Amino acid sequence: MFKIHLETVIHADIYKVFDLARDIDLHQKSTFRTGEKAIAGRTSGLIWQGETVTWKARHLGIVQTLTTKIVTMQKPDHFTDVMLQGAFRSMKHQHLFRHEGKNTIMTDIFEFESPFGIIGKIFNTLFLRNYMKKFLLERNRLIKSTAESVDLFDKKPTYIK
Repeated sequence: MFKIHLETVIHADIYKVFDLARDIDLHQKSTFRTGEKAIAGRTSGLIWQGETVTWKARHLGIVQTLTTKIVTMQKPDHFTDVMLQGAFRSMKHQHLFRHEGKNTIMTDIFEFESPFGIIGKIFNTLFLRNYMKKFLLERNRLIKSTAESVDLFDKKPTYIK
């Protein structure tokens, strides 16, 4: 099992960051390079505990689908999604949030295992771990920039629809 641990400091309210991290529409914007789209289950808005989403995207030149389910959620502290179907042998993504002064610390703990035994482990070590880390960092950059931005006309956060 491989693990990626990321911490992102965001100068914004913990509730706002929590909601942005589970916003299907924002996730799709962050993954425009892979053309990731929600095609089943929750396909827009905020995902909740017990809900699923199926994603379709082109990764490594191959169109793939991945279905995940939110298995735990305690607003605004954490939520966890796990893979139900997809290319990984297993996948678990913990999203943790905590206040620190005027900031929210958003922590991702992404655990995954590839199929194909030793070949999968070599692939993880040589390529997939870095690929997934970049994928998560791009998502986190958009969450951070959205959470920290304010509409200059009405001073409401730009993530409010």
